[in-house]
Amino acid sequence: MDAEWRLSLQMPDGRHRALLPRHRVRRWLRLALAGPAEITVRVVDAAEGRRLNLEFRGKDYATNVLTFDYAHEPVVVADIVLCAPVVEDEATAAGIPLNDHYAHLVIHGALHAIGHDHQKAREARAMEGLETRL
Repeated sequence: MDAEWRLSLQMPDGRHRALLPRHRVRRWLRLALAGPAEITVRVVDAAEGRRLNLEFRGKDYATNVLTFDYAHEPVVVADIVLCAPVVEDEATAAGIPLNDHYAHLVIHGALHAIGHDHQKAREARAMEGLETRL
């Protein structure tokens, strides 16, 4: 990445490593983030995903993606955590390629990093529309 961009890609268990090469993750992030960014994308197992969701959201289950946004300007700084087994189960259930679901969730996480949300129906429609366009 250039001087305005930093990407740390962490896969402690190596699950799905081949689906998430740096150049592909960088491309997905750049679709959602127009300006400079320092992003960590971490792929975790179900135990870590569950622990993080419980600790930070009070929900005792692993979820597909968590975004921890620390700054929006002048540089977007965020961690995006993807739970590999949840992502895989969702892709299988939806009948979509796993790579496509990872792309969607990286973009989804990046949009959260710049302040988008989907708690209200109107916000959800706007965010989903943007995700689809990207």
